[in-house]
Amino acid sequence: MKKAREILGGIWKIYVFLWFTVLLLVLYPLYLTFLLTEKHFNKGFLLLRFHTGLLMYLSGIFISVKNKHYIEKGQAYVITPNHSSFLDIIILYQTFTQYFVFMGKKSLATVPVFNIFFKKMNIPVDRRSARDGKRSMDRCGNELEKGHSVVMFPEGTISSKVPELLKFKNGAFKLAIEKQVPVIPITFFTNHKRLEMAGLFSGKAGPGMAKAVIHEPIPTIGMTEDDIPQLKEKVFNIINNELLAYQQR
Repeated sequence: MKKAREILGGIWKIYVFLWFTVLLLVLYPLYLTFLLTEKHFNKGFLLLRFHTGLLMYLSGIFISVKNKHYIEKGQAYVITPNHSSFLDIIILYQTFTQYFVFMGKKSLATVPVFNIFFKKMNIPVDRRSARDGKRSMDRCGNELEKGHSVVMFPEGTISSKVPELLKFKNGAFKLAIEKQVPVIPITFFTNHKRLEMAGLFSGKAGPGMAKAVIHEPIPTIGMTEDDIPQLKEKVFNIINNELLAYQQR
């Protein structure tokens, strides 16, 4: 029975990938227009919201997001979700209506066609290079100064034991404190059930509800680098406690 579900999940993964690819190719001329010139980035962001929303509809994925009222219009945030699936990125575009940028691993910028998202707008980072890491963080800082939110997954990658969290890295919290902008944690509960990071015909995958909660923003005004460990621990506990409570329910 489990293997049958995994085979059906694999077929669904292929279906979703094909739709993503078809939509990307159809919209690619517009992406080329909007994502290579900064003055058009907001239009590119709106196109991404349309693209991901349509993909979710065609894939049978529906979202339930609590506490959207915490997002203040015109406020820049460092957004720190748990990283449980590739769906996290897609669903964030349906969660936040205001323009934001991602920091993502540099390998994403080498994928043909898909790399359009990391040529100019989003921010690739090579975590093995201190120099490249500083360059990427400087770019994130510049975005915050422009009033744009930045998404950084504090785990850095997807845990092999999802939904169990990996240890959080300092980067997101250091950035928020340096720029004195709020940190806004997000907990994704079911993305790993919709699309588990396993082989094509293994792991959980399939349509259904993607549930998330936006937590109250944590101000950083007055904090210094000495407060990074405490802030990091606070965000970790907020997300982890939500995950544990959800599993118990």
